[in-house]
Amino acid sequence: MIRQLLRGAARAAVHAGAAAATSATGDPRPKAESSSMWLDIPVTSWTVQSAYAFCERFAHEHHESYPVASRFVPVEMRPHLLALYAFARAADDFADEPAYAGRRGEALDTWQNELDRCFHGEASHPIFIALADTIDKRDLPLPPFDDLLAAFRMDLQVRRYASFASLRGYTARSAEPVGRLLLALFGYSDPELIRFADEISTALQLANFWQDLAADAARDHIYVPAEDLHFFGVSEADIKSLKMTPELRHLIRYQVARTRAHFEKGRPLLRRVGPDLKLELSLIWLLGMALLDRIEEADFDIFTQRPTVRRRDQAFVLARAAKHWALDFDVKSLRKFFT
Repeated sequence: MIRQLLRGAARAAVHAGAAAATSATGDPRPKAESSSMWLDIPVTSWTVQSAYAFCERFAHEHHESYPVASRFVPVEMRPHLLALYAFARAADDFADEPAYAGRRGEALDTWQNELDRCFHGEASHPIFIALADTIDKRDLPLPPFDDLLAAFRMDLQVRRYASFASLRGYTARSAEPVGRLLLALFGYSDPELIRFADEISTALQLANFWQDLAADAARDHIYVPAEDLHFFGVSEADIKSLKMTPELRHLIRYQVARTRAHFEKGRPLLRRVGPDLKLELSLIWLLGMALLDRIEEADFDIFTQRPTVRRRDQAFVLARAAKHWALDFDVKSLRKFFT
């Protein structure tokens, strides 16, 4: 999963003043003055190799709670994963990061135009040069990319959801396309596998909604369905006050239980994919469930301290995944994953 993983990040911006780097081909990569640099790329000559190097640098400048193209996927697939990640995470920055305030719609328009040019073989932005190569080599479809950009536009316009059905309408565009792209990237097209991936993708995004309830409320985004607020006797003012009440605790408990159910519905996918994707998906699934565990351990108080999956949790999850699915990995790769 890629896009839904973005909500699991600490929402850290690109490090200001990061040093300029040079790719293996000698092509320059621009200095990161702010996160806006990912959109405003100087006109230069980009090769496919330097474009993938740009996507890798982009990933290193962001900090995620979940693995992104970890050492446990085949080495030849990592550049493709990074291209997908860069496309989605950059668009997420446009919708969320302060650097794009006042120009979010314009930035997304630019990204849509770049996507269209990419599918017509006219890419000029390094992320889309890499993405075009990935799309061509892995035969990826256009609709999931369009759906993702449509979801980011929804973030600019829709701040409330009346029902869980309407929230699922949002995750169908914001989360499910990522799981589908991930399966397509690895050559899986079975409709049943896609259905399982939809459940995991939705569960990951829901988990991150509850994790970031306070931060989203501060941005005047309430992802808890209004029907649930009404049922549990919780008002938007209760959420924005950042004070835990018995009613709010019951509400979060319910959302966590519902999210666990979606994780379980998607769990068969982990046994149905091959070794090329199994451990990566297993890690993501277990880390998502671990996040729900952290929320439960806090007695559902997500205001006193933002629930996170700590490094020692990640080590435990990795050990569980390796033992449960009996997959091979080398010690050097294990160390790289956590450094």
